[in-house]
Amino acid sequence: MIIAIDPGNIESAYCIIDKDLKPVEFAKVKNEELLMMLEMSTYEMQTVIEMIASYGMAVGKEVFDTCLWIGRFDHASANPAQLVYRKDVKMHICGNTRAKDANIRQALIDRFGPVGTKKEKGHFYGFKSDIWSAYAVGITYLESKQ
Repeated sequence: MIIAIDPGNIESAYCIIDKDLKPVEFAKVKNEELLMMLEMSTYEMQTVIEMIASYGMAVGKEVFDTCLWIGRFDHASANPAQLVYRKDVKMHICGNTRAKDANIRQALIDRFGPVGTKKEKGHFYGFKSDIWSAYAVGITYLESKQ
């Protein structure tokens, strides 16, 4: 199992993915909560974090704060974290670096099945916003390391 993280400056999304690529646990939580979760984990899970890349554009304080959190999450992990860049996720999931979040979400649904309903839960039942990104980071890592 791995824990894949889409980091943010205040909150981060995470998704624990099993060997069958099924999401086992996921949420978007305050960074302090996720940090505590990583520190207290008794599982030897691999941590995979989406890494920020520079494209020559000016960035604000939020981006630098997110970088600090990436370091904190890495330090708190049982094993050194693996970093995955967004462009690699876009290429792996969609085959195009210009893909947007909606394209990634649709590509995952096309591959793994519908979100589902409360009555008939699908592969992604309960996923929201940044959890899709966390899952995509995890899938990219798992399938690229083989």
